[in-house]
Amino acid sequence: MPDHEPGTSTGGEVSELPDRELNEIEERSQAASPAPWEAFVEGRDHSSGDTIIRIGGLDPSQPDMYIHYSRPGPTLVPVPDADLDFIANARQDIPRLVAEIRRLRTELREEK
Repeated sequence: MPDHEPGTSTGGEVSELPDRELNEIEERSQAASPAPWEAFVEGRDHSSGDTIIRIGGLDPSQPDMYIHYSRPGPTLVPVPDADLDFIANARQDIPRLVAEIRRLRTELREEK
């Protein structure tokens, strides 16, 4: 693991994303539970039950994902709705972004 965020330098400037890292991102995405993932926030998307990420659309064989902050003691603290939305949407967004990067790289190579 690098000591800074992949795709950035230690100064925060964006650097080129090596093919190796792009391949690793794609592999992690492909290994994850099946898409789509959808956030269901209690009080926003439904009126009772827990806030969850539904995995695999309407496939009843896929479990729901529960995400909480843990604190000392027995209390679990809900994550902010925006974090839950980000996590759920990343399952669909990352494969699309990887495909777009590959498309643009191919386009640039063909222009040379």
